[in-house]
Order: sequence, then structure tokens, then C-alpha cells
Amino acid sequence: MPTKNKTATKKGAKKSVAKKASVRTSVKKPTTKKAAPKTTVKKTAKKTAKKPQAKKSVKAVGEKKPLILASNDKSFWVTNGAVLNSLLALRNALDEMEKEVYSYHVTKEHNDFANWVDVVLCDTECAAELKQAKTPVKAKSVVSRRLKVYSV
Repeated sequence: MPTKNKTATKKGAKKSVAKKASVRTSVKKPTTKKAAPKTTVKKTAKKTAKKPQAKKSVKAVGEKKPLILASNDKSFWVTNGAVLNSLLALRNALDEMEKEVYSYHVTKEHNDFANWVDVVLCDTECAAELKQAKTPVKAKSVVSRRLKVYSV
């Protein structure tokens, strides 16, 4: 019987060795990947045509237009009795103007302020913006912004 034990132990030893070997093969070793060499991409600048910039009203800081004053016969007569002869006077009048007075001069069909500013004061940019203003507050902001172009 001792021979059986030796074979049994040999077989058992072989089995245990085989098991260890199978365990070892199942464990994966981490592999390191080699990084590809970095290639630099040469960027080429595209030449673009310069777009024409919008003309600014004031070309230089110190260069401003003189404020145009309308003569008495070309002054604007508001329905509340005010007489306007410049954009400055229009801004001050719009500050105190009631909506009823403004709506008399500005309707869907016509805008008396915009027409007067365009024809008499020769400021087409201000007139175009005034046509968009629906309230005295908005009209005042348009005139105030436009007055920055003039030397007051």
C-alpha cells in the first residue's frame, strides 16, 4: 500500500502545481504603451480682407460738430406752447413732455420731431432713431445719446 500513497501524493502534487500554474497565467501583467511621437502641426494664417468699419460720428476725441440752432421761422412749435430751436431744447422739452403731447406729434403715420430734426437740423442719424422711439422717454434717450456728437 505504500506505493499507492506515493502515487497519490505525486498525483496530488502534480495537481496542485497545475493549479498554481493556471492561476499564474490568468493574472495579466500591465503593459505599457509607448506614446507616439508628437508631431507639430504648422498653422498657416489665413489672410482675410478687412471689413470696412462703420463710420463713427466723432472722428477724434476733441473733434465735435457745432450744435445747429434753427432760426425763429424754422423752430419747432410744440402743442403745449414750447418753442424748440436745437437738439438741446428738444431733449429738455422731452424730459417734461406729457404722453398726450408727444402722441399728438408722433403717430404711426408721421413723426414731427424726426422730420424736423432731419430737415431743419440736418441730422439724419438722429431722425432715423427718433422714428423708432414710441415714448418721450425713449426719444429723450436717443437725443441725449446723439448730443454727445455735438459741442454744447
